[in-house]
Amino acid sequence: MLDYTKPEPITLKNHPEFTEKWLAERIEEDTTILGLGELVVIERERRQDKAGRLDFLLADPEANQRYEVEVQLGATDESHIIRCIEYWDIERRRYPGYDHCAVIVAEDVTSRFLNILGLFAGNIPLIAIQLNALKVGDQIVLDFVRVLDRVSLRRDDETDVQAAATDRPYWIGRASPKTVGMVDEVLAIVNEKAQADLQLNYNKYYIGLQDGVRSRNFIYFTPKKQFIHVFAEVSEKQPWVERFEETGLAANVRDRHVRITVSPKEMEKNRELLTELLQKAVEEYQH
Repeated sequence: MLDYTKPEPITLKNHPEFTEKWLAERIEEDTTILGLGELVVIERERRQDKAGRLDFLLADPEANQRYEVEVQLGATDESHIIRCIEYWDIERRRYPGYDHCAVIVAEDVTSRFLNILGLFAGNIPLIAIQLNALKVGDQIVLDFVRVLDRVSLRRDDETDVQAAATDRPYWIGRASPKTVGMVDEVLAIVNEKAQADLQLNYNKYYIGLQDGVRSRNFIYFTPKKQFIHVFAEVSEKQPWVERFEETGLAANVRDRHVRITVSPKEMEKNRELLTELLQKAVEEYQH
């Protein structure tokens, strides 16, 4: 049996023991406490030319994602927001091959600044996390709550300056003929429901869709040597993730998309479920 204990909220700012350095060490020890997944610490206190130091540069290598994280004890303020966005901009320009996201962590993300941060939604990929420190008995608990989630532009609404156009031979060399052939199979499934046939659009970092005039990347792909990642934009994401996980396939949520990792053998075995997901994405996009 568990006993109920009422936690006591405490403030870390100006605390003699639980300092910002102490907090940074806890994050470095276990990045999952931020609620962003299992991330790799690329660098802590990363020096920025003429712009100070970035608290954390974190990465999800599997998703080609980097997070520029700024941590502040107490309430967030103007300088905190500006600094975080500035570091994000420096890193994305320096390493354009990655998908970058700015992350603000503070003990108090006030409603005023939450409204300001919300104005950036769709223009700057930004996550705001409020840290709640709680004293439970003789222990301290850190509770990280995401109060503003990343809202990114649809891929077909983005200006893909970074995603330089490539071609099919490029992807066959980068991945394999077999996995690029899997993309062809998925395209055929998509076109069974599409109002007008879509074609593949080969970019440097992914293979998207186009209608002959503009990008239509509600579904896109990143082929590897032995498997492909399929990204499908649907409204109800978690139920789809659970259905695919029940079959043994790796699945998770990436921004607006459900990401499925599938090999040629797994694709044959799970073709019916994959078709259902893809055609649901087509149906939602067209309506």
